[in-house]
Amino acid sequence: MSYEALREQMIQEQLIPRGISSSRVLDALKKVERHEFVPEKMRDIAYDDHPLPVGKGQTISQPYMVALMTEKLELIGDEKVLEVGTGSGYQAAILAKMAKEVYSIERIQELADKADQVLRHLGYSNIHLKVGDGTLGWKEEAPFDRIIVTAGAPCIPSNLIAQLADHGRLVIPVGGGFSQVLIVIKKDKGNISQEEICSCVFVPLVGKQGWKKEE
Repeated sequence: MSYEALREQMIQEQLIPRGISSSRVLDALKKVERHEFVPEKMRDIAYDDHPLPVGKGQTISQPYMVALMTEKLELIGDEKVLEVGTGSGYQAAILAKMAKEVYSIERIQELADKADQVLRHLGYSNIHLKVGDGTLGWKEEAPFDRIIVTAGAPCIPSNLIAQLADHGRLVIPVGGGFSQVLIVIKKDKGNISQEEICSCVFVPLVGKQGWKKEE
């Protein structure tokens, strides 16, 4: 079966039945070549319904979770997005299909270099990568219309709230080291509200406003 057919199968069997309904999200996941972002020996299972290791103790998230978090951002197309946790670069690629500019921070140099190589190879030109502590955000480029955090935080980093634009949305997993709750934060005229979406499991968000070490 071709990779294109596997992406279509992923959409029809994993995403739509679980309630992913945004045509823009489904279209992005149909177009982005997920197999390019996983180790070569795992390409035959790149579109399976589970996360996969990408090295250095990090993972590429389950397709459904990528779709769900992206849908909760409610991207229109003109947004400036901050991603905390580049990892493989797959989520950044999805965002790049749906937003104007994507700024992504990765704390592990080796992963950032690999993601940059893949993204450049695939022709993405609106993704900007940086190596650093994602819990501190990217102050020089703030504010951001949307922020997505792809690792589990013990609490919501205040720096990310501060760097979120008015009428912005922040999607982040918050909880313990082994399980979290996916939360959507909304900022409206300085007022902050939050909504709990579902339980989830992510690798720890390590940094000054995250876990001090990988739990």
